[in-house]
Amino acid sequence: MTLIKSISGIRGTIGGHTGDTLNPLDIVKFTTAYATFIRKSRGEKSTGKIVVGRDARISGDMVRNVVCGTLMGTGFDVIDIGLATTPTTELAVRMAGADGGIIITASHNPRQWNALKLLNSEGEFLSKDDGNEVLAIADSEAFDYADVDALGRYTSDDTYNRKHIDAVLGLQLVDVEAVRKAHFRVCVDAINSVGGVILPKLLDELGVSYDVLNGTPDGDFAHNPEPLEKNLGGIMERMRGGGFDLGIVVDPDVDRLAFICEDGRMFGEEYTLVSVADYVLGHTPGNTVSNLSSTRALRDVTERHGGHYTASAVGEVNVTTKMKEVGAVIGGEGNGGVIYPESHYGRDALVGIALFLSSLAQKGCKASELRATFPNYYIAKNRIDLTPTTDIDAILAKVKQMYADQQVNDIDGVKIDFPDKWVHLRKSNTEPIIRLYSEAATMEEADALGKQIMKVVSEFGK
Repeated sequence: MTLIKSISGIRGTIGGHTGDTLNPLDIVKFTTAYATFIRKSRGEKSTGKIVVGRDARISGDMVRNVVCGTLMGTGFDVIDIGLATTPTTELAVRMAGADGGIIITASHNPRQWNALKLLNSEGEFLSKDDGNEVLAIADSEAFDYADVDALGRYTSDDTYNRKHIDAVLGLQLVDVEAVRKAHFRVCVDAINSVGGVILPKLLDELGVSYDVLNGTPDGDFAHNPEPLEKNLGGIMERMRGGGFDLGIVVDPDVDRLAFICEDGRMFGEEYTLVSVADYVLGHTPGNTVSNLSSTRALRDVTERHGGHYTASAVGEVNVTTKMKEVGAVIGGEGNGGVIYPESHYGRDALVGIALFLSSLAQKGCKASELRATFPNYYIAKNRIDLTPTTDIDAILAKVKQMYADQQVNDIDGVKIDFPDKWVHLRKSNTEPIIRLYSEAATMEEADALGKQIMKVVSEFGK
C-alpha cells in the first residue's frame, strides 16, 4: 500500500493504515492544509468558494464526500461539479470565480489508486513553492475550523461539462464547419470513466459519428488505464476491422490523449502534441515547449515553422511556467498532453481532439498520411523500482559523471543528449520508481540505450 505526498497533491492506494495509504484521516488532513493555504494566500481577494470535480473511480464518492465536508468545515463554500474531467474542473475554477479547486483523480494509475490534485484561483496547478507550503501546513497540523455560524455551504452544479464543450467549440482554430463536412467516423475508448460522459457530447456537436468502447463511468477500468499501445489491444483490433477514420483514447481524467490510425496502427502517443502543434503553428507561428522526456519531433516541427523550441522539467506546472516565460503558442507533454493557452494553461484532451479533427478536415487526409509527414523517432520507456535504501541522488550523479563529455541537462534528474539520441532518468512524482526514457531513430537503438543505462544503475546499486 502506498501514500505519496508531493507539491502537486496527495496520491495513494485506498484502504490500510493511516499515514500509509489514501484514507479518510489523511484526506481530511491534506484538504484542511490546502484550505488553510488558500485562505492565507487569497486574503481579501478570497471569494470563499472552492470547486471540486472527480473522475469515475470506484473510490470517488468516498473521497469526494470527505473532501467536500472538510472544505465546508474550514468555512469554504463548495461547488461540486460531479463527474468531470481534469480540464473541466480547471476551467470551472475560473468560470466560477473560485479561490481554487480540488480534482479527485489518480490520472493513469490503476483502479485501487486515487488522489487529490490542487489548483489555484487561475485553475492551474500549484507552483512548487505553494505546493511545499501546503505540505508544511499538513505536517504542522496547525489547523483552525469554522464555528457553527461560519460553516461553508454545498452546491451541486453539473453545467460545467456543457460550458467546457462550448469553450472548445468557440476556439478560433477549431473548424467546426470543416469537421462536420468531413463526416468523420471515430471509435472511442473511454476506459469506463468520465470520457464516456463528455466525449460523446463533444463529438455530437462536431457532427462526428462514433462508437464508444468502455463508456460506462463506473470506474471499473476495462484495462490498464494508461493510454499506451500495450494496453489498447481492444480498440486497435476494432480499428483494424475497418469503418473508422480515427481511434481516440483518453485516460480516466481526460487530460491525456492518444490516437489510432484508420488501419489500426498507433498514431504514437508522443505525436499527439506534435500533430496538434503542427496545425496550430501553421496558423499562428510562434514558440513551443514540452518536457525533457518528450520527443525531439516537436523541436523539428517548431523549427520548420520558424519558431523556437524550449524544454522544461517534467510536470504540467513546469511546462506551463516555461510556456509563459517564452510566450509559447502551444505546448504540453509527450504523454499525450496538449496545452493550448488560447483555451487555458492545462492539458486538455477535448481541445486536442477538436484541433486534431480540424487539421484532418482541412488537410483532407487520413490519419496515417498525416503521421507520415512528421520525422520518425522512437522512445523506449523503462522503469527502475525503488527500495527504501535506494540512493537516487547518488545514482543520478554517477550517470552524470559517466557521460560528462556529452550534453547534460540536470534541471530534472539527468538527461544526456547525444547527437542522434537521448536518455532521461528522473524520479517519478507519482510512483516509487525511477523513470528512464530513451529516444533514437529506431526502437532497437532506443531500447539498447535504455538497457545500457539500466545496467549502469544496476551495477552501481550492488
